[in-house]
Amino acid sequence: MSVQTRNLKAKPAPPPSPKRSRFFRALIWIVVLGLFALGFYLVSAPKEAPKGRVVGAITITTVTAKKGNIGDYLDAIGTVTPVYTASIFSQVTGVVNKVNYQEGQIVKQGDSLVDIDDRLYQAQLTQAQGTLQRDQYVLAQAEMDLQRFRDAWARNGIAKQQLDDQEKLVLQERGTVKNDEGAVAFAELQVEYCHIAAPIPGRVGLRPIDPGNLVTAGTSSTSGSGTPLAVITEIQPITVVFTIAQDNLGQVMEQLRKGSKLTVDVYDRAIQKKLATGELIAVDNQIDTTTGTVKIRASFANDDFALFPNQFVNARLLVETLQDVTLIPSSAIQQNGQTSFVYVIEDDVAHLKNIKPGVSDGGLTQVDGINPGDVLADSSFDKLQDKSKIAVATGKPSATQAPGGQPRHGSKPKQGNEKPGSDQQQSGNKGT
Repeated sequence: MSVQTRNLKAKPAPPPSPKRSRFFRALIWIVVLGLFALGFYLVSAPKEAPKGRVVGAITITTVTAKKGNIGDYLDAIGTVTPVYTASIFSQVTGVVNKVNYQEGQIVKQGDSLVDIDDRLYQAQLTQAQGTLQRDQYVLAQAEMDLQRFRDAWARNGIAKQQLDDQEKLVLQERGTVKNDEGAVAFAELQVEYCHIAAPIPGRVGLRPIDPGNLVTAGTSSTSGSGTPLAVITEIQPITVVFTIAQDNLGQVMEQLRKGSKLTVDVYDRAIQKKLATGELIAVDNQIDTTTGTVKIRASFANDDFALFPNQFVNARLLVETLQDVTLIPSSAIQQNGQTSFVYVIEDDVAHLKNIKPGVSDGGLTQVDGINPGDVLADSSFDKLQDKSKIAVATGKPSATQAPGGQPRHGSKPKQGNEKPGSDQQQSGNKGT
C-alpha cells in the first residue's frame, strides 16, 4: 500500500486545454474594451440640466439698427500718372552756355530752361537776311521796268515780246524773294531753338547736362542715346489710373450716362491716410482680356502736392450713395453657409432672423429683412441660440458701432465696452 501512494504523489498534473486559455484571453479583452467604451460615453454625453434648475441668461452687448445713407464704393490699386510729361531734346547742334533751372524746380510754361551758343545761327540768319534784301531790290527794279514797258507798249514803242518777257522776269524775281524769306524764317527758328523754354508747366527733374557740353540735334554728347536736356512732368492737375472688374463696368457707365460726377478718393499704401479727392474723367475704350478689367482715369487738383508721379495709391470710386436704408454694424451679422442672420432682441429674448446684406463701408452694412430701431445682439454669438434669454451689459457702445455716423476709412469695428472673457465669467456666475 505504501508503494502505491508514493507513485500517485509523484505523477504530474495534466496541462490546461489550449481552447480554454484562448477563451479566457478573449473574454478579458472584451471586458477591457467595454469599460473603455462606457467611459468614453460618460465623458462625451451631453449633461442635462438638473430638473427644477433655471439656466442663467446670456450677457451680451447690443446695437440698434438705424436709417441712414451709405456709399457704394469700388476699391482698387492705382498709379499716379501725370497729365503731360515732356522730355526736352536739343533741336540744334551747339555748346550749352547756361542751364537756367534748378533740379526739382516748379516752372511755368515759357520759362527759360537751357541756352545754347547761337552765334553760328545768328551769322546764318544775317546772311539770309542780306540775300533777301538784295533780291527784294532786284524785284523792285524788274517791276519798275515792267511798268515802263507797259507804257511804251501803249504807245506802240516796243514789241509785244519784250513786254511778255519782262512780266515773266518779274514773276521769277518774286519766287526768288519768297525763297529768301523761307531761308530767313529757317535761320530765325534755328536761333530760337538755341534758347529752350518750358513747353508745359510742371516740375523739372534732375539735370542730365551741364554747361560746356556739346549737344547735337536730338541727342547729347555725354551719351550715345537721346538723353534729354530736361524732363518736365505736370503735377497740377494730376491723374490716377486704376482698374475695375468688367462686372462693375455696367453700373459705372450707367452713372456716367446719367451725367453724374463720380467722386474718387485716394489713400496711401496702408489705407490709413486720405491723400486727395478727385473726379472720374475717363474710362478706357476696351477691356483687357487677360485680366478682365478696364482702366479708369481720375483727375485731382493736387494743390498740396500730396500725389507724386508713379506713386502707388489705393483708390475708392464712389459709384452711388444709397439713401435712407437700414444700417447695422457689420459685427452683428453672422453667417451659416450662404445664409446671413442676426439676433433680434425682444423682451430679453434673442430671436434668430435671416437678412440680406448689401453694401458695406466703414464697419457698417446695409441690410434688408429688419427695420430701423430693431435691437440686435453684438457679442456672445458662441452661446446664443434662437429664443435664448439674454441680459444686456451696461455701458455705452463703441463709436464704430453707431450706424448713424461713418467711421474713418480703415478703422476696425470694436465690440462695444465688452472686455475679453467677460461673457464667460458672467454666464458662469449665473449658472452657479
